[in-house]
Amino acid sequence: MSTQTSTNGGKVQNRTHYLYLAVIVAVAAGIAVGIAFPDFAVELKPLGTGFVALIRMMIQPVIFCTIVIGVGSVASAARVGKVGGLALVYFVTMSTFALAIGMVVGNLLHAGSNLELTKELAGAGQEQAKEGHGSTTDFLLGIIPDSMLSALTSGEVLQTLLVALLVGFALQQMGRGAEPILRGIGHIQKVVFRVLAMIMWAAPVGAFGAMAAVVGATGVDALKSLAVLMVGFYITCALFVFLVLGTLLKVASGVNVFSLLKYLGREFLLIVSTSSSESALPRLIAKMEHAGVDKPTVGVVVPTGYSFNLDGTAIYLTMASLFIAQALGDPLSIGEQISLLVFMMIASKGAAGVTGAGMATLAGGLSSHRPELVDGVGLIVGIDRFMSEARAVTNFAGNAIATVLIGHWTGGLDRAQLDRVLAGDDPFDETTMLDDHEPATPASPSLDKQPQPA
Repeated sequence: MSTQTSTNGGKVQNRTHYLYLAVIVAVAAGIAVGIAFPDFAVELKPLGTGFVALIRMMIQPVIFCTIVIGVGSVASAARVGKVGGLALVYFVTMSTFALAIGMVVGNLLHAGSNLELTKELAGAGQEQAKEGHGSTTDFLLGIIPDSMLSALTSGEVLQTLLVALLVGFALQQMGRGAEPILRGIGHIQKVVFRVLAMIMWAAPVGAFGAMAAVVGATGVDALKSLAVLMVGFYITCALFVFLVLGTLLKVASGVNVFSLLKYLGREFLLIVSTSSSESALPRLIAKMEHAGVDKPTVGVVVPTGYSFNLDGTAIYLTMASLFIAQALGDPLSIGEQISLLVFMMIASKGAAGVTGAGMATLAGGLSSHRPELVDGVGLIVGIDRFMSEARAVTNFAGNAIATVLIGHWTGGLDRAQLDRVLAGDDPFDETTMLDDHEPATPASPSLDKQPQPA
């Protein structure tokens, strides 16, 4: 398909450009309607909920096809194991950094001082706590689906990841006999991405409904009352992405973080408008492959990162816990902070950027460690939707950077292709979300041959 070249791609690029301009206009219109007609705006929430549901409907097919093709096409399971092992070590390290940064900033801000907890807000905190319970054992057992087929319909990303890895390794062992199956899954992947491209045209409607509902429900006063915490959280997330992750990316691979995030600009807009990083997960997979990261790396790192590499959520949990303790006049000791936050880092796995998941985890963690603080969760209910956007954006940026870094470290990154893409010389095909000038299922010999590290 020649529509993605610079000479013949004018119509395609312009059409998708207008789509995302429409999203920006829709967000602004949603804010205006929420302020002017709050009661009516709240009734528009199903528009945003419906759009996110359409996107989430596509996540498991995208992950399954990507991982099966990526893992099944390489000759050695050691390659996948190397990527997965390095990814988990990286995720734990970065989550620790995020927790530490959130703890430092939270202790410096003292944003929770002089706040009053009403009975209504206390009730809201208890309601969130009911959704936040769950042990580590429950989490681990929850990764195992009821059946192989249910892993594609359960809505649980980690269940899909497990089954896709098993199928991919099985196809590895079949050798050349697996090629017809891989080709078939490759065609299914093309159909899935085509459907996803069609769904994206509903993005302006979803963005309008989501923004109108949240502004109508919370109002401008909700932003003013807790501005210190919210602004502090936004700044902390920005510092973590640009200073910590950006410096690591530049030093380790030579890639400029601003160029990478600019390439993913439309995905960030989608996340801000829906407050869910899941809405951009399928596009991140497609864009990372287009940018030169090989399929096995993308297939393992991106889905796993969405459950284990939640840097924004880690920062949120630390700052929100300290804020609540300060607001209730019962500050946490350093030992209590470390114990509580380690627990929350484990409990948050699987909360893949869905609106409200961070608050439920916060309430559940406080309920387990300091039950007397659970009522304080109600203090941040009014601004959680806006903090959720920063969480989702930070989680997404962290996973994009992780994919490039791990691809670079394991020899799965085509640096020349990445440079072309980031320079704008090889634009992403927005109509299909696939590179149609390449086969959907790369031939086994080319995948068996690992590229050298840049």
